[in-house]
Amino acid sequence: MSDIQLWTLVFVGLSFTLYIYIAYRSRVSDTAGFYVAGGGIPAPANGAAIAADWMSAASFISMAGLIALSYNGYSGSAYLMGWTGGYVLLAMLLAPYLRKFGKYTIPDFVGDRYNETARLIAVICAIVVSLTYVVGQMAGVGVVFGRFLGVNTTVGVIIGMTIVFLYAVLGGMKGITWTQVAQYSVLICAYLIPAFAISNKMTGIPVPQVGFTQIMAELEALQAELGFGSYTSALTGTDQLNMFLLTASLMFGTAGLPHVIVRFYTAKSVRAARYSALWALFFIALLYTTAPTVAAFAKVNILEDFNNTAMDSLPSWVTTWTDVGLITGPDGGTPADLNGDGLLNFTGAAAQTANEVLINNDILVLASPEIGGLPAPIVGLVAAGGVAAALSTASGLLLVISASVANDVYHKRINPQASEKRQLLVARISMAGAIVVAGYLGINPPGFAGEVVALAFGLACASFFPTLVLGIFWKKCTAAGAATGMAAGLAVTLAYMFWTVEIWGNGDGILDIAATGFGVIGMVVNLVITIIVSQFTTKPSETVQQLIEDVRYPGATALVAAHASGELDAEPLHEDDPPTR
Repeated sequence: MSDIQLWTLVFVGLSFTLYIYIAYRSRVSDTAGFYVAGGGIPAPANGAAIAADWMSAASFISMAGLIALSYNGYSGSAYLMGWTGGYVLLAMLLAPYLRKFGKYTIPDFVGDRYNETARLIAVICAIVVSLTYVVGQMAGVGVVFGRFLGVNTTVGVIIGMTIVFLYAVLGGMKGITWTQVAQYSVLICAYLIPAFAISNKMTGIPVPQVGFTQIMAELEALQAELGFGSYTSALTGTDQLNMFLLTASLMFGTAGLPHVIVRFYTAKSVRAARYSALWALFFIALLYTTAPTVAAFAKVNILEDFNNTAMDSLPSWVTTWTDVGLITGPDGGTPADLNGDGLLNFTGAAAQTANEVLINNDILVLASPEIGGLPAPIVGLVAAGGVAAALSTASGLLLVISASVANDVYHKRINPQASEKRQLLVARISMAGAIVVAGYLGINPPGFAGEVVALAFGLACASFFPTLVLGIFWKKCTAAGAATGMAAGLAVTLAYMFWTVEIWGNGDGILDIAATGFGVIGMVVNLVITIIVSQFTTKPSETVQQLIEDVRYPGATALVAAHASGELDAEPLHEDDPPTR
């Protein structure tokens, strides 16, 4: 066993033990604890849990690679702007109002705001979005374990599935929340410590955000020498339309993610929900202001290590990542000397697709300590951080699937008289089933972690965001309009993704729009159809319209309080729905 594998086992083993211990101490026996942690999580802790829930394997593992490799610098900022800007929309337009509404899930809100048909469509949307998102997390776990423990992807994903099962099924949202606080601590230390060390080593400045300005001059010179173009120029590696659509899709998708929105139901109050969003932005900013520096430092090292290096003198980290299939040649095999000069030539953007080496985006952060020559303990810590990022998000997503099946389908439609014990059993069984499906898809993912996650954001953007915003701010939005709009937005976006994503098809798409940015088009389709259909269908009842009017204003009215406590559930809010209790 190598030193890196040993330290990886130490850090991963200690962190896993901590997660399971927290889940055991936080185990729950009622649905309120399982779904929303009893609504009693303090704002700072909730903010850390939101950050861990949302900063997935894509943020930890893939984002720096996207910035440095796929988008060649500036254009990769679409991920930074989209994934953080969405929290402004979430905090302003959704979080406090949904918290005041007082239900467990997005389908719960949709069911009470519109009707049971809309609820079922929202359940389908929640499951599709969450499964797509969780596939990226399982794929990330496979990458980490495959490299650092020397096991294949299948074994790595099974290990991750087992750990998530133990702490998510046992503790529900309460256990997941406090576990995610611990996971955030692990992942942020694992991200910042190597970044500070590499910055100090390369620039003599220990703060990477400051050292970044110094390294950029060197990187720009290397880029020009090797034919990559300017690292800081706009729209390198993409075009204006796709950069705009990707940024908007990630932004609106963030505000519509079901596993993030449910976090605001765990806050103690509406005020605490707003402060949770503020704390989350602070915790996220610690990583997101560091990611561009990690990308720049790693790319400088990669360009210097690869360019005109003898094939028999490549750094050891190249060999280890080649062995797990994340550094390849143009044919999918090992990097090859195509021109016969005995050197590995990494020249120009074409080298990423047609010449002598292809570097997977997912290795950049995980390999950066090795690339930077840092000691084995730091490499092991980064591995533990990558796993923490993937599992923290996976557990939140799996809870969304579990709650959608157990609360919104089983309890609301199949067996309204089910006991708390029976509801918890169904929730845990559905979560276990979701873990199995997610694990299978994680072993056979449709792309690298960041790409798969971006697709999930597009689906959330197209399905949930218009429905939630109109449901809060347009009291005459009808059930038929919302149901039709959600279904159309999801269907159009899914169809486009299946058509254009490489593993499923080879279409170039409409106007060369990438699948990762098409969610905005689906959102517009949803919005237009919802508004048109709402003009010609039965308006919501006076009770619902007054409830929505009250939710938008400060203070707790009698109607809002009755709804939040469940008293209104004794009679249906909509004429076409049966009582739910």
